Amino acid sequence: MFSPPDTVAECHNLIDNLSRPANGARKSVVSPYFGRPIATLAASTPEDVEAAVHAAAKAGAAWRTRPLRERAQLLGRLRSLLAERSDEVARCAALESGKTEAEARAGLERGLEVVDFAMSLQAMELGGALDVSRGVRCETRREPLGVVVGITPFNFPAMVPLWMMPIAVCMGNTFILKPSDKVPMTANLLGHFAAQAGFPPGVFSVVHGDQHTVEALVDHAAVQAVAFVGSTPVAQSVYARAALQGKRALCLGGAKNHLIVAPDADLQLTVRAAYDSFTGCAGQRCMAGSVLVTIGEAPELVQGIIDLASRCRLGESMGALIDAAARERLLGAIDRAQAEGARVLYDGRRMAPPEPYKGGYWLGPTIIDGVSPHSECATRELFGPILSIVRVGTLEEALALEQQSPYGNATSVFTQSGAVARRVAEQATSGMIGVNVGVPVPRDPFSFGGSKRSKFGHGDITGTSAVEFWTERKKVTSKWALQSDQSWIS
Repeated sequence: MFSPPDTVAECHNLIDNLSRPANGARKSVVSPYFGRPIATLAASTPEDVEAAVHAAAKAGAAWRTRPLRERAQLLGRLRSLLAERSDEVARCAALESGKTEAEARAGLERGLEVVDFAMSLQAMELGGALDVSRGVRCETRREPLGVVVGITPFNFPAMVPLWMMPIAVCMGNTFILKPSDKVPMTANLLGHFAAQAGFPPGVFSVVHGDQHTVEALVDHAAVQAVAFVGSTPVAQSVYARAALQGKRALCLGGAKNHLIVAPDADLQLTVRAAYDSFTGCAGQRCMAGSVLVTIGEAPELVQGIIDLASRCRLGESMGALIDAAARERLLGAIDRAQAEGARVLYDGRRMAPPEPYKGGYWLGPTIIDGVSPHSECATRELFGPILSIVRVGTLEEALALEQQSPYGNATSVFTQSGAVARRVAEQATSGMIGVNVGVPVPRDPFSFGGSKRSKFGHGDITGTSAVEFWTERKKVTSKWALQSDQSWIS
């Protein structure tokens, strides 16, 4: 169990491997567990952003010329430090984001898998060459873009930065991380560990701030690419701002993921997967399955999920919501669903956390039945531990619901029929599909990314697709002698 820290930490920027205070407006960082400040930070001004970008640009000239193998070796040292200090990182991430320690540790471990993938790039053929005609050879080289920026959300303080930075820097870019101002402490740990691992000054920087800081980073002439993870409105705004300036951008937004349950689904597997999907990270993740679409009534399935919800213990098996505003938004959504005629089968509003956490932001698992397919609970991302149940008569109706959603992050189907699974995989419009998997996150080298209004830009944020995003293909065509037998290309 957490205890409130004795002191309030100061979160500074990390530029040139040095801690530097920012000069903008100050704010408190509040732990969702207690509702009390655990740190303070100042927003970065345009001058602070200029200092970070200047350091990154200065470091880039030497960094891009280092052999990929040497860059990967430094990542290996960082990986070792993070693994050795995983307890510290997990507790920090949990304290500031509201996750359980187990969830925070799992997020770090998933991030380390991306570090492993980035390190493996030293043994992969990333270019290619071919004799295309007599005496003529074409070759592809991968060139780093230069200074790049990652803008990350509150819900995965370690994992999402580790989805971006390792591949970007391994490919020769210098990277500036702008974390959510709700979770700055874990980002600083990552930055300090990178410095300890031997990253040269300027290769990995951390810049704290607000919307104005983001805009200053996106607008800076030296910044070549921007990756973002967050809500759909902000993802669209950041993408539009970067694209208007001709910059490369990949911005991942929100979701409304469907869990389609066929009549032949394995009951025990489906109950566990559905419950874990909507309650993991208190439902504050873009892969949460928030709409349970049952083909038929499925009373045993619903009762099984209720039984698991009744055994939830706030602060132990499920963490807190990020802030008071999130809790009020979710309470309002439940009230509106009831006003529309939906039934609350299990009411997480009645659950209380342990006494030390009374001041925090808590909501237990909430299960709502009789939800209209066109209601707020069925169509809008709520970002909390709320499961909305929609019943349909056929697979066609279930797929139609999924296809009508403006979001396209993930869809899961639970069935023992290969034909049903294949049909969902072929006809669902989400970018990530699960078959008897409630949280279908691809593992590297397969890439993470959705579709429709869950993603703005092309490609994905991890795996082989990320190698494409963080590099430019340079094509070299060479000829070394005059050929006696000419062709059109020679």
